[in-house]
Amino acid sequence: MLVIGAGVTGIHQLKRAVDAGLSALLLEAGQGVGGVWHWNRYPGARLDSESHTYGYLFSKELFEGWEWRERFAGQPENERYFNYAVDRLGLRDRIRFGARVNSVLFDETSATWLVRATDGTEVRARFVVAATGVLSVPVFPDVPGREDFAGVAHHTGLWPDTPVDFAGKRVAVVGTGSSGVQVIPAILADVASLTVYQRSPNWCTPLNNEPIAAEQQAQLRDDFEQLRETLNASASGFLHQPRERTAFEDSPDERWEFHERMWQSPGFAKVISHYADMLTDKAANDDWCAFMAEKVRGIVKDPATAERLIPTDHGWAGKRPPFVTGYFEAYNDPKVSLVDLRENPFVRVTETGIETPDGLSEFDVIVWASGFDFGTGALNRMGVRGRGGLALEEYWADGPRTFLGLMSHGFPNFFFPGGPHGAAGNNPRYAEDQVNFIADAIEYLGDHGHRVIEVPADTEAGWNAMVAELAVYSPFGEHSYFFGSNIAGKPRSFLLNPGGRPKLREFMGEVLQSEYSRFLS
Repeated sequence: MLVIGAGVTGIHQLKRAVDAGLSALLLEAGQGVGGVWHWNRYPGARLDSESHTYGYLFSKELFEGWEWRERFAGQPENERYFNYAVDRLGLRDRIRFGARVNSVLFDETSATWLVRATDGTEVRARFVVAATGVLSVPVFPDVPGREDFAGVAHHTGLWPDTPVDFAGKRVAVVGTGSSGVQVIPAILADVASLTVYQRSPNWCTPLNNEPIAAEQQAQLRDDFEQLRETLNASASGFLHQPRERTAFEDSPDERWEFHERMWQSPGFAKVISHYADMLTDKAANDDWCAFMAEKVRGIVKDPATAERLIPTDHGWAGKRPPFVTGYFEAYNDPKVSLVDLRENPFVRVTETGIETPDGLSEFDVIVWASGFDFGTGALNRMGVRGRGGLALEEYWADGPRTFLGLMSHGFPNFFFPGGPHGAAGNNPRYAEDQVNFIADAIEYLGDHGHRVIEVPADTEAGWNAMVAELAVYSPFGEHSYFFGSNIAGKPRSFLLNPGGRPKLREFMGEVLQSEYSRFLS
């Protein structure tokens, strides 16, 4: 087996391959492990899944050997954790760093894949697992002159491993998605000035992070089996429990009192433990949005700035909701100004700064917090060629066609866990199901004398029909990057599995019980 990508999913898949006795190698484009936690080193980068629910749960010994310092760990701690896991599991000598894959070719005669990387690596493998992640290809806005800027410029997803000096600098941050809202308050104390360029606001709510005390650490170790059982059974991969009560069973005062408790709750509790109809009843969603809008107006002192920070094009969870610490408060600092790109769009980037119709603003540093080519970005750039030379990017020209979010017809023995039609909720928990399915399927092949597993076209069509049928019920709207809306020219198709883990497991069960023979040759 060849695994591509040393993030949370790729490391787990490599572990399963080694445990199964396969010869296994992992190729990683970067110089370290951790995936997004290796690349996204920008100030303020942090989990919004509880740390102890994000790490590996397949080994109690591994779990007990690590103590998370915070409820929501920052990038340095996350990267240290994955280095700890790789070394504790004895996997480092099976990882080749600096090997960016650029060609993956299927040979029908031998039923193997020939994989090449930019460092000259050439590997032939029976099975290829592209654990490249959904947020691994940074994108920049299409602004004339972007490369002409003579100052310091970095994308949050391509952050250097040496600190960027913000002290006394005039800084622009472009983008107010998940990374932009983290980096803005993190660098505020150092900068001379900070100009935020916002395309569209999002519903940001407090992360409510805190240290994990010693007694909590002990309790987590004591509760490991129960924690694992609860997370494995969870539809979203979180410990937060759904609420049965609906919004309008409560009076207006009771609702706003509950909204206040949600505002003060940690991370994704605001999505999962909110009113049961929060994501299905527009009136309930509007009520929560009205509460959040009042919170923004109460925090941000300048009324015009506050209104620009309140979304008008989508409701709660219509986009992936960011969780913040000190974000709205930052706009009360006289060093900070907000540019609404809908009112004042980019004209060009120059050697000295950013020009809009209002004129040229000069900067020393530009932070491009402009997002990623979600879902298909990395997979469509690796030169994957299946049966008959079929190009994956052509097969997916109108959007991804997958089964279980991890296989495509015409690409035998090729898997992409955590890819399009995949991760929903707490990504490692979802991808864990896919990793285990791949490992179990390969074990089945070996036990029964088969060389190749490939999803039948009609089975793939059934999964895609499910995605299309349920996507209309998703709270995520077409303004979300889950539809590819942040990439000019990208086909508009839903890139998640809207059925979540329940639908994934339902389809997996059907394969295991009745259809496995149709996949094998």
